[in-house]
Amino acid sequence: MAAVLVALTVMIVGILGLVSPDSLLMLRHDYLATTVGLYVGGAVRLAMGVVLILFAPAARAPRTLRVLGAVMCLQGLASALSPQFVGVDRARAVAEYEATWGTVFLRVGAMVALVTGSFIVFVATRGPSRKSGAK
Repeated sequence: MAAVLVALTVMIVGILGLVSPDSLLMLRHDYLATTVGLYVGGAVRLAMGVVLILFAPAARAPRTLRVLGAVMCLQGLASALSPQFVGVDRARAVAEYEATWGTVFLRVGAMVALVTGSFIVFVATRGPSRKSGAK
C-alpha cells in the first residue's frame, strides 16, 4: 500500500506538471527553493525511496524498483545536503534556468514522473494469480 501511495504522489506531480507546468514551477521556486523546503523535500524523497527499496522483494520487478528507490534516496540526500553545500541561491538559480526553457522542458519532466509513477503502480500491484498447471 505504501508503494502505491508513493506512485500516486509521483503521478500527481506528473499530472500537475502536464496540466499546469507554470504552477509547478512556481511551487518549486516559492516553497522548495528555501532552506526548510530543501530539507523537507529531501526527507520526503528519501522516505519514498526507502519505501520502494523495502517493498521491492514483493514486486514484479524487484531490481528495477530497487534502482528507482535508490535514485529517489540519492535525490533526497542531495536535496537535504544542498543547503549546506550548494545553497538556496543555487536552487533558485536552477529553478529560474528551467523556467527559461519554457513549458516543453517542464512537461517532459512531468511526463517522466507520470510514466515512472505508472510503472511503480504496475510493479507494486499483482495481476491475477496463475495456477501452477495453467499455461
